[in-house]
Amino acid sequence: MDLCQWVWEEFQISVSRQTMSRELRAMGFRKLSVRPRHHAQVEGAIEHFKKVSRPGWKKSPPRRVSPLNE
Repeated sequence: MDLCQWVWEEFQISVSRQTMSRELRAMGFRKLSVRPRHHAQVEGAIEHFKKVSRPGWKKSPPRRVSPLNE
């Protein structure tokens, strides 16, 4: 439910969104929003397409010194 609408229904006070936003910011609150999702997204489909991280770094094998470089 919209916060401005809730204030109206609860207290019969009309407050614009801009005023509500300004007052909430002054009290230290921030607007949070959810990440958008496609309307036809199948639950669990994301797990199938997630990239798998490569294993951590491995130590390189020791270099072989060729007899020509000595």
